[in-house]
Amino acid sequence: MLYHVVTEADWNSQLHLDQYAPPGLKQAGFIHCCTEIQLEGVLQRYFSGQSNLLVISIDEYKLRAAVKYEPGTDNELFPHVYGSFNKDAVLKVESI
Repeated sequence: MLYHVVTEADWNSQLHLDQYAPPGLKQAGFIHCCTEIQLEGVLQRYFSGQSNLLVISIDEYKLRAAVKYEPGTDNELFPHVYGSFNKDAVLKVESI
């Protein structure tokens, strides 16, 4: 299972689409994701004090885009999705 944190506004702006591509995809070249173990740290480091956030739970094996585990903070391996992700791989969308 992969997790992606997004604002409600960004997610809701693409509800009508079959694919999801966050605003930073073109710049980064991939979608930042994390594992369940990494989620709390990601929320603390990158989203502290923000509101209206969602956690998207994604079935990695249903994704059509490539997933690569690459070094991030402290050389910890984070899953990166190279391309937009198909929404039929989304298992759950939860408010934080």
